[in-house]
Amino acid sequence: MANQSIPSITGLGALSALGANIDSHYRAILGQQVPFQKLGKLLGKESPHSERPAAWIENRSLLVNRKWSPATMAALHVAHQAISEACWSASELKDAALVLGTSRGNAAGWLSPWPSRRAFKLMAASNTIHSEPASAITIEFGITGPNHVIASGCAAGLDAVGIAMMLLQTGAADRALVVAVDLPLVPILLDNYALSGLLAADMNLDPYSSKSSGFIPAEGAAAIAIERREGEFVKLLYYSCNSDACDPVGIPADGGRTCELLGKAILQHGMPAAVCPHATGTAVQAKADPATLKGVFPKSPPTLHLLKPFLGHTIGASGLLESVILARFLKDKKLPPNLMHLTAPSGLYLPEQALEATGSVHKLSHGMGGHNALLVLSPP
Repeated sequence: MANQSIPSITGLGALSALGANIDSHYRAILGQQVPFQKLGKLLGKESPHSERPAAWIENRSLLVNRKWSPATMAALHVAHQAISEACWSASELKDAALVLGTSRGNAAGWLSPWPSRRAFKLMAASNTIHSEPASAITIEFGITGPNHVIASGCAAGLDAVGIAMMLLQTGAADRALVVAVDLPLVPILLDNYALSGLLAADMNLDPYSSKSSGFIPAEGAAAIAIERREGEFVKLLYYSCNSDACDPVGIPADGGRTCELLGKAILQHGMPAAVCPHATGTAVQAKADPATLKGVFPKSPPTLHLLKPFLGHTIGASGLLESVILARFLKDKKLPPNLMHLTAPSGLYLPEQALEATGSVHKLSHGMGGHNALLVLSPP
């Protein structure tokens, strides 16, 4: 989808193991900080996952409220940041659109008890309703425009941005708040991830290493405020998606239709200066990403910027959280560095320093059923 009126990103919000705002993420990545710890510290040594690495929001008080679920509290936290930076008035908020992406919704605090949780029954509404975070944002901020919840697995955050861009393009709204959240460190979810062979055992996430065999699960939330506004803002140039329709949780080892997705974006907006791939650390992703990139960029490939080695995999929040971090770097006309000593596939380049942003950045995410999503951002 190419917009006739290109949306500007006017506000950002971020919450993860790297910190409680976007600047803490920016500093942590520049400082090569990695937040991974053994899950036993969070879930207790009796947990079957106690030795596995994970990343979680350290300040648990941010996620506790008598009324709202933990995921809702994370969503409200980042929404407030994005709205504050955008300086939207009450009347502007009233008519704004809201699109929220998530994979697991309110699983945290519903499928298992949450320390210091509200006194209501675990199965009581609205705790079991996965659209509660979106409803809470509309209630707390007085947003009465269109609102949607997107649940396309790990691509939910990027898809939420795409839907918001479409709402602006059609004139359904003049501005939109996009939020994504997932808190996947729930015992029953971890059990299922582990049974599927998707969880990493190694504390060092190196997505393209031959030894890479799983992702590091992580908590996260992010928000962006977008609107048709002139000025020195990071721009959202393009969104598109397609599907390989091949597997409930995987993508083809040759990259499938992701090549077509990138090719169409290049036809409309030219060659990117950089690509931020999904790069989870799973065995299939370790094959699919390089195959896609070498197929699309056989000569002079763009630099690659992998953010999950810093963040872990925040599931449905990952696409938006990584896009928000990219936008913060692009705001300063920079590209984020990679974590040092990552394995670079033959013919591809993972710079270990922050580079000057000389053009657009392609952000990729992959979700359920072989769903592929692409967002193109550009510096001011």
